[in-house]
Amino acid sequence: LSLPGVAPLLCAGITTYSPLRHWKVGKGHKLAVLGLGGLGHMGVKFGVAFGAEVTVLSSSPSKEAAAKQLGAHKFVVTSDQEQLNSVRGTFDFILDTVSAEHDLNLYLSLLKTNGTHICVGVPSKPADVSAFSIIVGRKSLAGSMIGGLPETQEMLDFCAQHNIVSDIELIKIQDIQKAFDRMIKGDVRYRFVIDMASL
Repeated sequence: LSLPGVAPLLCAGITTYSPLRHWKVGKGHKLAVLGLGGLGHMGVKFGVAFGAEVTVLSSSPSKEAAAKQLGAHKFVVTSDQEQLNSVRGTFDFILDTVSAEHDLNLYLSLLKTNGTHICVGVPSKPADVSAFSIIVGRKSLAGSMIGGLPETQEMLDFCAQHNIVSDIELIKIQDIQKAFDRMIKGDVRYRFVIDMASL
């Protein structure tokens, strides 16, 4: 595989691979990936490769084409109440990659009975979760951070077999400030990788 595309697998890749493997997400499951960024785009790739039906949940309608290009089967605009209502109570799993504040109660309502909401994004403020959001439907709110060395090797082997890499922009070290400014604005698809030959 292309090494620049492999580099983010050691962070964004294993962060999304590990929980999907732990909860055995695969064929017959409906997986929603909340947020389509550095983590979210890897969640889509892995979910599809594992055989799940993948829906991207995003507040940005403009990301639909990118989601479908990554292999997502469906796309739901979270600011569109009608679209949200159409998927209420339908997902087995939600992989939550969002680090901005968002309403977990809203997304927990999209899960089936016994569904699991898996947090891998890290918002700066604690979430406010109603007990009714989890006790109605026996839902689980869970989290996952990263995997150990054996699981990381397993992920790399899986990626090699399925030709999966991160979508990246290769930059020179001299352009690091421009890249940082773009990252703050959310203007990157989906990871910057520094070409060490430019040092």
